[in-house]
Amino acid sequence: MTSFVVVIPARFASTRLPAKPLADIAGKPLIQWVYEQARKSEAQRVIIATDDARIETAARAFGAEVVMTRATHESGTDRIQEVASQLGLSNDMIIVNVQGDEPMIPPALINQVAENLTQSGAPMATLCEPIQHYNEITNPNVVKVVMDCRGMALYFSRAMVPFDRDRFSAGVDEKTELTGWYRHLGIYAYRKSLLDQFVNWGPCLLEQTEKLEQLRALWHGVLIHVAPAEEALPPGVDTPADLERIRAILGARVAQN
Repeated sequence: MTSFVVVIPARFASTRLPAKPLADIAGKPLIQWVYEQARKSEAQRVIIATDDARIETAARAFGAEVVMTRATHESGTDRIQEVASQLGLSNDMIIVNVQGDEPMIPPALINQVAENLTQSGAPMATLCEPIQHYNEITNPNVVKVVMDCRGMALYFSRAMVPFDRDRFSAGVDEKTELTGWYRHLGIYAYRKSLLDQFVNWGPCLLEQTEKLEQLRALWHGVLIHVAPAEEALPPGVDTPADLERIRAILGARVAQN
């Protein structure tokens, strides 16, 4: 069994949904739902990383381990590196970055990405899922990933990659079903040693252009292993509409129990 820890970055400020980590869902803050799912994985420790005292107070109230970080980080990965350094984690420790807005993330996916890191030998690992409809390919909020024959990432983009010149030029509509395209899922595994390199590099041009922090690693030649997720990842919370949908789903579950 692969040994790893989980770190969940949680920011209070959010452009589309301010105070998102503390949004109430069936009597619990959103961040608690994420934490409890991560605790069901095989992680040795689950840590919430935040720069806000309100999130710290709420997380400690439900028994979570919390590390306070600076508020000036460019990305969640930068924040996680500070946590790893504060805790004195060893250079070879595997750290899984679980997004703080995924209240229904399957614990199996957390285990999978950690195991994939070990088995692939790559310094970094992540997951994807097939894209089946054209309207997802054209949606810039759906991040696409292209892999090579070894399952290593070639590129991540908000654009339509790969671009099927002949088919797309002939015309397709939003109902067209497609194969061969993959959506990147925002869960990562890496070793502490890579995180130390990552923050020293600083943001690169591609990262700043696409607003995708994983491009910083590709820019510097880091291999990123990408595998299809073994289970479907339920929708996360990005917008007020997402929050209401999740409230309905989890609220129904709580009512049944």
